[in-house]
Amino acid sequence: MASFGQHAPGRDGPDRAAGGTARAAGGTAPVGTRTLAALTAAAPLSPAPSYRLGHHLLLLTTAGYARHTVDFVSYPCRPGTLLWVRPGQVVHFGTGAGADAVLVTWEPGFLPPLRAAGWAAVDDGFGPVCWQLAGEDEDAVIDEVSQLVVDCRRHDLDGLAVELLRHQLAALVLRVTLVPPVDLVPGPGCDTETFLRFRREVETDHPRCRRVETYAARLGCSVRTLTRACLSATGRTAKQVIDDRVALEAMRMLRCTDLPVAAVGQRLGFPGPTHFGRFFHREVGCTPGAFRAAGDGYALPAPAGGRQVPLAAS
Repeated sequence: MASFGQHAPGRDGPDRAAGGTARAAGGTAPVGTRTLAALTAAAPLSPAPSYRLGHHLLLLTTAGYARHTVDFVSYPCRPGTLLWVRPGQVVHFGTGAGADAVLVTWEPGFLPPLRAAGWAAVDDGFGPVCWQLAGEDEDAVIDEVSQLVVDCRRHDLDGLAVELLRHQLAALVLRVTLVPPVDLVPGPGCDTETFLRFRREVETDHPRCRRVETYAARLGCSVRTLTRACLSATGRTAKQVIDDRVALEAMRMLRCTDLPVAAVGQRLGFPGPTHFGRFFHREVGCTPGAFRAAGDGYALPAPAGGRQVPLAAS
């Protein structure tokens, strides 16, 4: 069974899918469910670790109140709050009196290439994170999750059961994506196609290239056009989008690996520790060593209606 993900140095990750898990004879189950209470009980570490996931995770809060952190952004969660953590992102589960949630996990590629609400492919690593469900939407999602929990527990993962769970999960994902998320407010009139192409290039090559001119040449546009597309989509310049992605990767590596700070900087293409330290301090507000020492005490506030990245399908 796959572990929950990469985690802080010296900590073993809990099994990600015990409890309601479809059983695959001789293989790894690509979909599973669990409660957050059961997960934390199985790994009673203090302080709780952060995990860098290799799979998708939907977290639906069912009781109490807690703050969970996704890629260093803190989200207040109460009953009806749903978080979607994607492969590569870092999650830290907060604690709270009586807080609990249902976790649904699945492997990349288990679902077909769905597109919904005009903004995202299922395996897009840049999708919105947080929804606050209410009314009929909340009831419908709870029903979908509850049935998935039951069927994951009942069925072996073979034959028709695979297709049943695949279709149930697809219906759940489509239902979620048809609800406006908390952290997605598309900018009006933005050049989405140019921005999305740029974002894909940056995702692939940010450890090797941080020059806007290089990316603009690859995309066949001017630096001015690329910067205008980024400003319209995110409120950030093209250079800031690149630096944001490099800083995020640095934070992920500092939090979830035991690599020395100098090695983190080297992997991200910096010529030496001093250059990396200056960049990190400028972008994050502290030194890499201080960030690592702070552990999970470092978290940014959740978005509050600010403009975020539009995710229209290309």
